[in-house]
Amino acid sequence: MENTRNQVSTKNPTLLQSEELHEYILKTGVYPREPNPLKELRIATANHPMAFMGIAPDAGQLMTMLLKLVNPKNAIEIGVFTGYSLLLTALTIPDYGKITAIDKNRKAYEIGLPIIKKAGVEHKIDFTESPALPILDKLLENVDIQDIEFILFLSKFQALEIGSCASCCGLQPEKEGSFDFAFVDADKNNYWNYHKRLMKLVKIGGMVIYDNTLWGGSVALREEDVPEAKREWRQCAIEFNKLISADPRVEMSQVPLGDGITICRRVC
Repeated sequence: MENTRNQVSTKNPTLLQSEELHEYILKTGVYPREPNPLKELRIATANHPMAFMGIAPDAGQLMTMLLKLVNPKNAIEIGVFTGYSLLLTALTIPDYGKITAIDKNRKAYEIGLPIIKKAGVEHKIDFTESPALPILDKLLENVDIQDIEFILFLSKFQALEIGSCASCCGLQPEKEGSFDFAFVDADKNNYWNYHKRLMKLVKIGGMVIYDNTLWGGSVALREEDVPEAKREWRQCAIEFNKLISADPRVEMSQVPLGDGITICRRVC
């Protein structure tokens, strides 16, 4: 995404054909009900050159309602950015709930961290700065997140693979299905890799939400009608949508909010 930052809008893409209608929805039904910490974080993110990467506020509003229905005690978020979706999850889950948050870049997260602290929900969040796949693989062995951070630290100095570090530390695998809820807003080319692992980590009856799955509506356009900077991840979205629509492990719904979100409930 870094090399396309001057070629794409810094606003969340919207699937609505009318910008005026989108603004009407936000001003009438979303912003008036947006909790103050989320509003503060949205404003703090607005001047970031990659501000469009955050979840759309109207999609976040729906996600909040779904969180209240699921009432998760243990959530996971892949791709944090400045933390808008992470904060809304932390504000919604019980005080004793926990969120495993993974992002390879902590710098953007630190924009939202003071607001998260002020909101009094930082204690619910375990943030790990790392690519997500190795963390998910270790979570499948139910290695404690603090142990994972130590393994990552150790591997930097001993030139070891994460798996071999875990073995030398004597960490043992336990059970799967330890998460109630997951939210994914990260590298689109790995969505299916994330999904395969989340279908083990998230319990039956749990929910997984994927952001950007309609890629601003470009999934329905001819490739030649899509700006070149958006074509690669557009194709990733198309391939992911085909795979997940045929996955018998989930009930799913594609929702045309923001840049498109896909809601999945694990059924087996």
